[in-house]
Amino acid sequence: MNDQTPSSIRLADYRPPAWLVERIDLDFRLAPEDTHVTATMAVRANPSVARPGPLRLDGDGLTLDSVEIDGMKLAPGDYGTDANGLTIPMPPQSRFRLTVRNRINPAINTKLMGLYRTGGIYCTQCEAEGFRRITYFPDRPDVLAVYTVRMEADVTEAPVLLANGNRIDGGNIEGTDRHFAVWHDPFPKPAYLFAMVAGDLGVVEDTFITMSGREVALAIYCEPGKEPLCGYAMDALKRSMRWDETRFGREYDLDIFMIVAVSDFNMGAMENKGLNVFNDKYILASPETATDADYANIEAIIAHEYFHNWTGNRITCRDWFQLCLKEGLTVFRDQEFSGDMRSEPVKRIQDVRLLRSHQFPEDDGPLAHSVRPEEYREISNFYTATVYEKGAELIRMLRSIIGEDAFTRGMDLYFDRMDGTAATVEDFIGCFEDAAGEDLSHFMRWYEQAGTPRLSVTRDYDEKARRLTLKIDQHTPATPKQMAKLAVPIPLRLGLVGANGAEVPLEPAGDTTLIDGNTLVVDEAHETLVLENVPPRTVPSLLRGFSAPVRLTDDLTAEDLSFLMRHDGDPFNRWEAAQALMSRTLVAGQAALKAGREPQFESALVDAMRETVLDDRFDNAYRALFLALPGESEIAQQVGKDVDPDAIHGAASRLRAMLAAAMAGDLADLAGALTGSDAYSPDAAAAGRRALRNAALGFLASAPDATHRAIVEAAWRTADNMTDLLAALTLLVHRQLPAADEALADFEGRFSGNALVMDKWLTVQATAPNAGTLERTRDIMKSGDFDFGNPNRLRALVGAFATANPTRFNRPDGAGYEFVADTVIATDKRNPQVAARLMGAFRSWRSLEPVRREKAETAIRKVAATKDLSRDVSDIVSRTLD
Repeated sequence: MNDQTPSSIRLADYRPPAWLVERIDLDFRLAPEDTHVTATMAVRANPSVARPGPLRLDGDGLTLDSVEIDGMKLAPGDYGTDANGLTIPMPPQSRFRLTVRNRINPAINTKLMGLYRTGGIYCTQCEAEGFRRITYFPDRPDVLAVYTVRMEADVTEAPVLLANGNRIDGGNIEGTDRHFAVWHDPFPKPAYLFAMVAGDLGVVEDTFITMSGREVALAIYCEPGKEPLCGYAMDALKRSMRWDETRFGREYDLDIFMIVAVSDFNMGAMENKGLNVFNDKYILASPETATDADYANIEAIIAHEYFHNWTGNRITCRDWFQLCLKEGLTVFRDQEFSGDMRSEPVKRIQDVRLLRSHQFPEDDGPLAHSVRPEEYREISNFYTATVYEKGAELIRMLRSIIGEDAFTRGMDLYFDRMDGTAATVEDFIGCFEDAAGEDLSHFMRWYEQAGTPRLSVTRDYDEKARRLTLKIDQHTPATPKQMAKLAVPIPLRLGLVGANGAEVPLEPAGDTTLIDGNTLVVDEAHETLVLENVPPRTVPSLLRGFSAPVRLTDDLTAEDLSFLMRHDGDPFNRWEAAQALMSRTLVAGQAALKAGREPQFESALVDAMRETVLDDRFDNAYRALFLALPGESEIAQQVGKDVDPDAIHGAASRLRAMLAAAMAGDLADLAGALTGSDAYSPDAAAAGRRALRNAALGFLASAPDATHRAIVEAAWRTADNMTDLLAALTLLVHRQLPAADEALADFEGRFSGNALVMDKWLTVQATAPNAGTLERTRDIMKSGDFDFGNPNRLRALVGAFATANPTRFNRPDGAGYEFVADTVIATDKRNPQVAARLMGAFRSWRSLEPVRREKAETAIRKVAATKDLSRDVSDIVSRTLD
């Protein structure tokens, strides 16, 4: 192992900051290669710390010019610097004014952390620890200061000057070709929420009237000429602002809310107070360039970042171990928003699919960590599905356990009690304990323990007594550094479906109480639920709405699941029954292929699926989800060990072909009926129609009849929007249909000047489960047109290949592993965060069959042996091999 492995930072070692910064005045003289920064800070000793001691300021890659205290310049012997910051051993008194002058070079900042240049625009990214790359400062989330920012730049190079807060001054600098702007944010914030943008930008402006009658200016900035592509983002912003007022009573607090879209950005977006910075793929959209999924993502991410104004900004996290406090809670809020804007059942299914495909493998592998980790080596590696998506599930369970009314009171108390502070998970849960009058100490185990709990439910039915007994067991497997686990409170929402398809009332025996009449909180390792007056042939519907992030096993038969597919009154569980039946089929199918046999498929699956898919009483988007097979990574998780990705892919291909053959006529009729000539609209109803049509086409592309397969080519030739065009292109390429090469060339010719659209072209090719995909991906990277330094391009090509093409990434010869490892090594020299994310593709390597496992380990150790690895990549590699 490379000796660069970083040391751990532990929650148990947290200490309050010895020195606080009440105010900071920042002055920037912007120049591409020599930006001068002056930071003047009002510093005071923390009254809660008995002996403050030395003042430590974080700094990374800065050129220090001078340090002053109360206007007096310090001699070199009065302070010390090292690679990680600046120390003043003996501050003169408990309060003083500290001025630090330093220089930075934004033009060479390829890490895209701190202040950097992208496409002629100055931009900042400070979460988690980027502010230290701008100036010296105690760069930790529990130091909250009021910021005033003065910026000056060449008026031609940067006619737009933006920072957090409200603009209070600005103008031309007499006798020069430069101008300035001054921004003031009256709300104390940590350094990670600082933002500044300067450049030649176009703008779309609007206004919003808050619930108290205040007018707020709204502005979305983008590359000049792309203003027409910002319309949907502005509409989503206004809907988000109104929803947060209506649902949570949260009103916006500044005079202006701004968003800036940039092309080079490590993340999706950043919630900087009053000045959100976005990856432009989550702002820019038109029917010709964006898919329905793009529109939905824009809506959700706009909402997410705006909602952070209260859950993240007004109330921030005390330390980075509490990251879930702002991210998990805000994901929950944006999920609720999207469900209200579109379809709650469809949104719930989409969220659970994301959780299972991204977070469950994380919990099962070497990178497993608790929602609130106990330690970390590099905090940038903990912006994970566990913190975000599982963190959101914890909020959802909390609401289920204490009830909607108590949850609302708890949220109101949290906003009132913790406003303007840096909070902890204990602070948050304490508000709900007070609001509900309940002891929630056991619930904290969800935050403290890693791993996905296993929940087992088996039936014992006494027909004579009409009594159904459910035996319920839970356990959580061992994870790194957590071998023994305690039982956690699991809200098990359930129902009973009678033989006639109607709901059977739940009548628990004895003094058992069900929350809302349908939810049992399972908080012991072994429990029993007895239900009275249950008619014969009643089928239980378990974990309705996916009421807890667990893996459920039960004794339901294929006949039971087929019955629930037809009759379950819970939309999620109706879909889940189909997924469970297909998953069992695929697990058995891959085992058969590994043993050299052809899989056998249940005919009951076809009949039940046809019945739901053709039932127009259901939402189109919901019916489309019924046609989606479980993901191959989900099947790999169920297989558990000695995974052969080719066998899983083979089973999935055969199941798809069987379903296509059985339902081709019905699906062709359905696709035809859904083909419309109406003008494109991104609304939920229109998007649902396209989703169902394209799902039907997905099966027709595998139909045995060439006439049916030709419908896919016709769909490509007649597509008048990006959703339909991309769906058809993907099917042509992935199913290797005759027009595939023609379609790829046509797409490139039409959109070669639009980088965001070409990212889709890259992903279609990188995710093709076909021989030659790796070679094609390598060739694209070697072409002069591929921008290796842009995170979006790398994610679209290499990231997609590594995470969304299991059969090609996991080639038995190890070539896929070697390709990704080499890309990680090359990327790490420029952008460690992006490199570390690519390295995460190896997280499930130990579950592979022996030949692939050995090849994957060789590739991982190649990265580990590389000299001068970043902290980011070294951390991922060391934990992957631990």
